[in-house]
Amino acid sequence: MAVELGIDWAKAEDTLPAKAISAQRQASAARWNRSDEVSVCATVWSAMSLFRYIFNTSRKFSQRQETPAFWFMLDWHPMKNLTVLHERITRCRRCPRLVAHREAIARTKRRQFRQWTYWGRPVPGFGDPKARLFVIGLAPAAHGGNRTGRVFTGDRSGDWLYEALYRFEFANQPHSAHRGDGLRLSDCYIAAVVRCAPPGNKPLPEEFDACRPYVLEELRLLRGVRVVVALGKIAFDHYLRACLDSGLPVPSPAIQFGHGAAYQLPWGVTLIGCYHPSQQNTFTGKLTRRMFHAIFRRARKNLGRR
Repeated sequence: MAVELGIDWAKAEDTLPAKAISAQRQASAARWNRSDEVSVCATVWSAMSLFRYIFNTSRKFSQRQETPAFWFMLDWHPMKNLTVLHERITRCRRCPRLVAHREAIARTKRRQFRQWTYWGRPVPGFGDPKARLFVIGLAPAAHGGNRTGRVFTGDRSGDWLYEALYRFEFANQPHSAHRGDGLRLSDCYIAAVVRCAPPGNKPLPEEFDACRPYVLEELRLLRGVRVVVALGKIAFDHYLRACLDSGLPVPSPAIQFGHGAAYQLPWGVTLIGCYHPSQQNTFTGKLTRRMFHAIFRRARKNLGRR
Protein backbone atom coordinates (compact mmCIF):
# COMPACT_ATOMS: atom_id res chain seq x y z
CA MET A 1 0.00 0.00 0.00
CA ALA A 2 1.45 3.33 -1.08
CA VAL A 3 1.46 6.01 1.62
CA GLU A 4 3.07 9.42 0.92
CA LEU A 5 3.28 12.04 3.64
CA GLY A 6 0.26 10.60 5.47
CA ILE A 7 -1.97 10.13 2.39
CA ASP A 8 -3.29 6.63 1.65
CA TRP A 9 -3.78 6.80 -2.12
CA ALA A 10 -5.55 3.40 -2.28
CA LYS A 11 -8.42 4.75 -0.15
CA ALA A 12 -8.30 8.16 -1.81
CA GLU A 13 -8.95 6.60 -5.23
CA ASP A 14 -12.31 5.22 -3.97
CA THR A 15 -13.57 8.59 -2.74
CA LEU A 16 -11.95 11.33 -4.90
CA PRO A 17 -12.29 12.14 -8.62
CA ALA A 18 -9.27 11.42 -10.83
CA LYS A 19 -8.42 15.12 -11.27
CA ALA A 20 -8.47 15.70 -7.51
CA ILE A 21 -6.24 12.70 -6.95
CA SER A 22 -3.79 13.99 -9.58
CA ALA A 23 -3.72 17.43 -7.93
CA GLN A 24 -3.21 15.87 -4.52
CA ARG A 25 -0.33 13.75 -5.84
CA GLN A 26 1.37 16.80 -7.38
CA ALA A 27 1.02 18.79 -4.17
CA SER A 28 2.39 15.86 -2.15
CA ALA A 29 5.35 15.49 -4.53
CA ALA A 30 6.10 19.20 -4.26
CA ARG A 31 6.06 19.00 -0.46
CA TRP A 32 8.32 15.91 -0.65
CA ASN A 33 10.81 17.73 -2.95
CA ARG A 34 10.88 20.77 -0.65
CA SER A 35 11.49 18.49 2.34
CA ASP A 36 14.32 16.75 0.47
CA GLU A 37 15.91 20.10 -0.45
CA VAL A 38 15.75 21.26 3.16
CA SER A 39 17.42 18.01 4.27
CA VAL A 40 20.24 18.41 1.72
CA CYS A 41 20.79 22.05 2.69
CA ALA A 42 20.93 21.10 6.36
CA THR A 43 23.50 18.40 5.63
CA VAL A 44 25.67 20.78 3.61
CA TRP A 45 25.42 23.45 6.30
CA SER A 46 26.42 20.95 9.00
CA ALA A 47 29.40 19.79 6.95
CA MET A 48 30.53 23.39 6.39
CA SER A 49 30.18 24.16 10.10
CA LEU A 50 32.23 21.08 11.00
CA PHE A 51 34.95 22.02 8.51
CA ARG A 52 35.05 25.59 9.88
CA TYR A 53 35.34 24.25 13.44
CA ILE A 54 38.18 21.86 12.53
CA PHE A 55 40.07 24.55 10.65
CA ASN A 56 39.74 27.14 13.43
CA THR A 57 40.71 24.58 16.07
CA SER A 58 43.73 23.46 14.08
CA ARG A 59 44.79 27.09 13.60
CA LYS A 60 44.66 27.72 17.34
CA PHE A 61 46.62 24.52 17.93
CA SER A 62 49.22 25.56 15.36
CA GLN A 63 49.73 28.92 17.05
CA ARG A 64 50.45 27.17 20.35
CA GLN A 65 52.55 24.30 19.02
CA GLU A 66 54.27 25.80 15.94
CA THR A 67 52.60 23.15 13.80
CA PRO A 68 51.02 23.87 10.38
CA ALA A 69 47.38 24.95 10.66
CA PHE A 70 46.20 22.02 8.52
CA TRP A 71 47.58 19.41 10.99
CA PHE A 72 44.20 17.95 11.98
CA MET A 73 43.06 17.52 8.38
CA LEU A 74 46.08 15.44 7.27
CA ASP A 75 45.58 12.03 8.75
CA TRP A 76 43.87 9.55 6.50
CA HIS A 77 46.06 8.68 3.50
CA PRO A 78 49.84 9.19 3.30
CA MET A 79 49.99 9.90 -0.43
CA LYS A 80 47.25 12.54 -0.35
CA ASN A 81 48.60 14.01 2.87
CA LEU A 82 52.12 14.42 1.48
CA THR A 83 50.70 15.94 -1.69
CA VAL A 84 48.80 18.54 0.35
CA LEU A 85 51.90 19.19 2.44
CA HIS A 86 54.06 19.63 -0.68
CA GLU A 87 51.60 22.18 -2.07
CA ARG A 88 51.69 24.05 1.22
CA ILE A 89 55.50 24.08 1.22
CA THR A 90 55.78 25.41 -2.33
CA ARG A 91 53.56 28.39 -1.42
CA CYS A 92 55.54 29.31 1.69
CA ARG A 93 56.83 32.89 2.01
CA ARG A 94 57.69 32.96 5.70
CA CYS A 95 61.28 34.12 5.34
CA PRO A 96 61.71 37.40 3.38
CA ARG A 97 65.48 36.96 2.97
CA LEU A 98 65.08 33.49 1.46
CA VAL A 99 62.18 34.54 -0.76
CA ALA A 100 64.19 37.46 -2.16
CA HIS A 101 67.27 35.29 -2.78
CA ARG A 102 65.55 32.34 -4.43
CA GLU A 103 63.54 34.63 -6.73
CA ALA A 104 66.56 36.74 -7.66
CA ILE A 105 68.49 33.60 -8.62
CA ALA A 106 65.53 32.42 -10.68
CA ARG A 107 65.51 35.72 -12.59
CA THR A 108 69.22 36.15 -13.21
CA LYS A 109 70.05 32.43 -13.76
CA ARG A 110 73.43 30.94 -14.53
CA ARG A 111 74.66 31.23 -18.11
CA GLN A 112 74.64 27.49 -18.74
CA PHE A 113 70.98 27.31 -17.64
CA ARG A 114 69.75 30.39 -19.47
CA GLN A 115 67.09 28.38 -21.35
CA TRP A 116 65.65 26.98 -18.13
CA THR A 117 62.56 28.29 -16.39
CA TYR A 118 63.78 28.15 -12.81
CA TRP A 119 61.53 26.69 -10.12
CA GLY A 120 62.33 29.62 -7.80
CA ARG A 121 60.12 28.38 -4.94
CA PRO A 122 60.54 26.26 -1.81
CA VAL A 123 61.48 22.67 -2.69
CA PRO A 124 59.29 19.95 -1.12
CA GLY A 125 60.43 16.49 -0.14
CA PHE A 126 60.46 13.68 -2.68
CA GLY A 127 60.01 9.94 -2.54
CA ASP A 128 57.96 6.96 -1.44
CA PRO A 129 55.15 7.75 1.06
CA LYS A 130 55.71 4.29 2.56
CA ALA A 131 59.47 4.83 2.91
CA ARG A 132 61.49 3.19 5.66
CA LEU A 133 64.62 5.21 4.76
CA PHE A 134 64.55 8.96 5.37
CA VAL A 135 67.45 11.00 3.92
CA ILE A 136 67.78 14.58 5.15
CA GLY A 137 70.13 17.30 3.91
CA LEU A 138 70.63 20.99 4.55
CA ALA A 139 68.94 23.05 1.81
CA PRO A 140 68.43 23.21 -1.99
CA ALA A 141 71.29 24.51 -4.11
CA ALA A 142 70.75 27.84 -5.86
CA HIS A 143 71.15 26.33 -9.33
CA GLY A 144 70.19 22.78 -8.32
CA GLY A 145 66.90 22.27 -6.49
CA ASN A 146 66.02 25.95 -6.85
CA ARG A 147 66.26 25.46 -10.61
CA THR A 148 64.74 22.00 -11.03
CA GLY A 149 62.18 21.93 -8.22
CA ARG A 150 63.35 18.58 -6.89
CA VAL A 151 65.53 18.12 -3.84
CA PHE A 152 69.17 17.14 -4.60
CA THR A 153 68.56 17.48 -8.34
CA GLY A 154 70.67 19.35 -10.87
CA ASP A 155 73.99 19.50 -8.96
CA ARG A 156 76.94 17.25 -8.17
CA SER A 157 75.68 16.39 -4.69
CA GLY A 158 72.57 14.93 -6.28
CA ASP A 159 74.70 12.97 -8.76
CA TRP A 160 76.40 11.24 -5.84
CA LEU A 161 73.19 10.67 -3.88
CA TYR A 162 71.03 9.20 -6.61
CA GLU A 163 73.84 6.99 -7.91
CA ALA A 164 74.16 5.50 -4.42
CA LEU A 165 70.40 5.09 -4.03
CA TYR A 166 70.23 3.30 -7.39
CA ARG A 167 73.14 1.03 -6.47
CA PHE A 168 71.36 -0.12 -3.31
CA GLU A 169 67.94 -0.43 -4.94
CA PHE A 170 66.24 2.64 -3.50
CA ALA A 171 65.86 4.29 -6.94
CA ASN A 172 64.94 3.11 -10.43
CA GLN A 173 67.72 5.10 -12.15
CA PRO A 174 71.13 6.49 -11.13
CA HIS A 175 70.57 10.13 -12.07
CA SER A 176 68.13 12.96 -11.39
CA ALA A 177 67.94 15.76 -13.95
CA HIS A 178 64.50 17.35 -13.57
CA ARG A 179 61.02 16.70 -12.20
CA GLY A 180 59.82 14.90 -15.31
CA ASP A 181 62.77 12.56 -15.87
CA GLY A 182 61.00 9.38 -14.73
CA LEU A 183 62.91 8.97 -11.47
CA ARG A 184 61.08 7.00 -8.79
CA LEU A 185 62.24 6.20 -5.29
CA SER A 186 61.32 2.97 -3.56
CA ASP A 187 61.33 2.68 0.23
CA CYS A 188 63.13 6.04 0.44
CA TYR A 189 62.14 9.66 1.00
CA ILE A 190 64.44 12.70 0.73
CA ALA A 191 63.96 16.09 2.40
CA ALA A 192 65.91 19.12 3.54
CA VAL A 193 66.04 20.98 6.83
CA VAL A 194 65.47 24.30 4.99
CA ARG A 195 63.33 24.36 1.83
CA CYS A 196 64.67 27.47 0.08
CA ALA A 197 68.15 28.05 -1.34
CA PRO A 198 69.88 30.31 1.24
CA PRO A 199 72.50 32.99 0.46
CA GLY A 200 75.96 31.52 0.88
CA ASN A 201 74.32 28.18 1.70
CA LYS A 202 73.93 29.46 5.29
CA PRO A 203 70.40 29.71 6.68
CA LEU A 204 69.78 31.92 9.69
CA PRO A 205 68.51 30.44 13.00
CA GLU A 206 65.03 31.89 12.48
CA GLU A 207 64.91 30.32 9.01
CA PHE A 208 65.65 26.90 10.47
CA ASP A 209 62.83 27.50 12.96
CA ALA A 210 60.40 28.55 10.23
CA CYS A 211 61.01 25.34 8.24
CA ARG A 212 61.02 22.90 11.15
CA PRO A 213 57.23 22.36 11.15
CA TYR A 214 57.53 20.90 7.64
CA VAL A 215 60.10 18.35 8.81
CA LEU A 216 57.88 17.53 11.79
CA GLU A 217 54.90 16.95 9.53
CA GLU A 218 56.85 14.74 7.11
CA LEU A 219 58.11 12.61 9.97
CA ARG A 220 54.59 12.32 11.34
CA LEU A 221 53.20 11.22 7.98
CA LEU A 222 56.08 8.85 7.11
CA ARG A 223 55.11 6.35 9.77
CA GLY A 224 57.23 3.52 8.44
CA VAL A 225 60.64 5.24 8.78
CA ARG A 226 63.21 2.96 10.44
CA VAL A 227 66.54 4.40 9.23
CA VAL A 228 67.53 8.06 8.92
CA VAL A 229 70.65 9.14 7.02
CA ALA A 230 71.65 12.70 7.90
CA LEU A 231 73.87 14.32 5.28
CA GLY A 232 76.10 16.60 7.31
CA LYS A 233 76.26 17.73 10.93
CA ILE A 234 73.65 20.47 10.52
CA ALA A 235 71.07 18.03 9.15
CA PHE A 236 72.01 15.54 11.90
CA ASP A 237 71.49 18.10 14.68
CA HIS A 238 68.28 19.51 13.23
CA TYR A 239 66.75 16.07 12.77
CA LEU A 240 67.27 15.49 16.50
CA ARG A 241 65.85 18.93 17.26
CA ALA A 242 62.71 18.09 15.26
CA CYS A 243 62.37 14.83 17.18
CA LEU A 244 62.73 16.71 20.46
CA ASP A 245 60.06 19.23 19.41
CA SER A 246 57.70 16.37 18.56
CA GLY A 247 58.02 15.00 22.09
CA LEU A 248 60.29 12.02 21.40
CA PRO A 249 62.79 11.01 24.10
CA VAL A 250 66.00 12.30 22.47
CA PRO A 251 69.09 10.91 24.27
CA SER A 252 70.88 13.14 26.75
CA PRO A 253 73.71 14.04 26.71
CA ALA A 254 73.37 14.78 23.01
CA ILE A 255 74.71 12.18 20.60
CA GLN A 256 77.54 13.37 18.34
CA PHE A 257 77.73 13.51 14.56
CA GLY A 258 80.41 11.55 12.75
CA HIS A 259 80.67 9.92 9.35
CA GLY A 260 79.42 6.38 9.79
CA ALA A 261 78.33 6.98 13.38
CA ALA A 262 75.08 5.08 13.97
CA TYR A 263 72.71 5.33 16.91
CA GLN A 264 69.70 3.23 17.82
CA LEU A 265 67.17 5.76 19.05
CA PRO A 266 64.56 4.91 21.71
CA TRP A 267 61.64 5.11 19.26
CA GLY A 268 63.05 2.37 17.01
CA VAL A 269 64.89 4.46 14.41
CA THR A 270 68.56 4.03 13.48
CA LEU A 271 70.22 7.41 12.87
CA ILE A 272 73.35 7.31 10.67
CA GLY A 273 75.66 10.28 10.18
CA CYS A 274 77.22 10.89 6.77
CA TYR A 275 79.44 13.61 5.37
CA HIS A 276 77.53 15.76 2.92
CA PRO A 277 78.43 14.94 -0.72
CA SER A 278 79.30 18.58 -1.41
CA GLN A 279 82.04 19.42 -3.91
CA GLN A 280 84.16 20.67 -1.04
CA ASN A 281 84.05 17.22 0.57
CA THR A 282 84.26 15.11 -2.58
CA PHE A 283 86.94 17.12 -4.41
CA THR A 284 89.23 17.14 -1.36
CA GLY A 285 88.79 13.42 -0.69
CA LYS A 286 87.17 13.94 2.69
CA LEU A 287 84.32 11.88 1.28
CA THR A 288 85.01 9.10 -1.23
CA ARG A 289 82.59 6.93 -3.19
CA ARG A 290 83.50 3.95 -1.06
CA MET A 291 82.76 5.88 2.14
CA PHE A 292 79.47 7.14 0.75
CA HIS A 293 78.37 3.73 -0.51
CA ALA A 294 79.14 2.21 2.89
CA ILE A 295 76.44 4.40 4.45
CA PHE A 296 73.72 3.20 2.11
CA ARG A 297 74.95 -0.37 2.20
CA ARG A 298 74.42 -0.25 5.94
CA ALA A 299 70.99 1.30 5.53
CA ARG A 300 70.00 -1.47 3.10
CA LYS A 301 71.36 -4.14 5.44
CA ASN A 302 69.38 -2.71 8.37
CA LEU A 303 66.16 -2.60 6.37
CA GLY A 304 66.58 -5.76 4.32
CA ARG A 305 64.30 -6.17 1.31
CA ARG A 306 60.59 -5.46 1.30
